[in-house]
Amino acid sequence: MITLYGFNEAFGLVDASPFVLKVDVYLRMAGLEFERKSAISNLQHAPKGKLPYIVDGDKTIADSAFILDYLNARTDVTMSSALSPEQRAQAYLIAKSLDENLYWCLLYSRWVCEETWPQTKAAFFGSLPFPLNHGAAWWVRKNVRSTIYKQGMGRHSKDEVKQIFVYTMDSLSILLGTKPYFMTDKPSFLDACAFAFLAEFVLATIDNEFNTIAKRYENLTSYCQQIHARYYV
Repeated sequence: MITLYGFNEAFGLVDASPFVLKVDVYLRMAGLEFERKSAISNLQHAPKGKLPYIVDGDKTIADSAFILDYLNARTDVTMSSALSPEQRAQAYLIAKSLDENLYWCLLYSRWVCEETWPQTKAAFFGSLPFPLNHGAAWWVRKNVRSTIYKQGMGRHSKDEVKQIFVYTMDSLSILLGTKPYFMTDKPSFLDACAFAFLAEFVLATIDNEFNTIAKRYENLTSYCQQIHARYYV
């Protein structure tokens, strides 16, 4: 039995992290049995100090990209077997764009934008006792904002970040078109990655400008809804 270690349910999703959600939906799409262990305290035992990680027998694999590589190599997993070498290359580059670009837009929308911060604070720190909930929230937010600034996204104005976000959403909408999935008529590892990030905007119960923009893309919204209905309802 595979055990997936993540954060907690939040914003109407099984996990607030797109990286944890990516592994969760991949396991479901691949039809692999697994159990979830969700708690922010999992960070204390995470091999790389980040979530997710999985334990499969005597193997522990950390980082969502390496986890998907490990799962994809199993003989009983055929998620990406129909992809051509060219499609695999395209899928890899698109997935990395989500990891390295769209992810920072997501962090910005939750940890920098003032209108979203109360919801983020409640989701991540609401279960902590007073005054720890306020102190921990202030400290973590300060560090996350510093990380976003050092990465570069935090150096932009809000309108500029929204422009970067719209460019990515436009591109994903064009790539998906009217297809049920991004590459073939069946889900591949790219769909696990795409759903994980898009759902954090489209399906998450957060009210901010970024999520409002995301929900205007009818094909991306329908894409998330049908995957959610198939694997989570």
